Amino acid sequence: MTSVPPRDDDSAGTKKRRYSGVRYLLAGGLAFLVDLGLLALLHEVFGWPTWLAAGTAFVISFVFTYSIQRYFTFGSQEPHGRALLKYSLLVAFNTVATAGIVALIDLTPAGWAMGKIASTAAMTIWNYFAYRYWVFADRSR
Repeated sequence: MTSVPPRDDDSAGTKKRRYSGVRYLLAGGLAFLVDLGLLALLHEVFGWPTWLAAGTAFVISFVFTYSIQRYFTFGSQEPHGRALLKYSLLVAFNTVATAGIVALIDLTPAGWAMGKIASTAAMTIWNYFAYRYWVFADRSR
């Protein structure tokens, strides 16, 4: 048997990009648990209104989520200032979206937890593309 020579697209960068979706989902799952735990604490233990608890939990998890996505998922070399500004703009949009979606679904029998799941599902999709192609984009390519 002869061995097959490695293809050009098997470079470390290509492999890293290929598995960024898997790392994104793992990091996002962990970030979701942090966010959901904070939401439950603020809403159920401290009795905050749903919209305020959802928005606050989302903002508090900002540093954790930024760090895990930047380093673990995308291995970004983008300067912190630029990436942090883009990330902050995305978080501002996502905070409003989270608070609104969770509060609206909390008005239904589904409740706030299902609202949080629904908002996270929507953001999981649009954030992957925003992170990969805008916030943590590899400008060297």
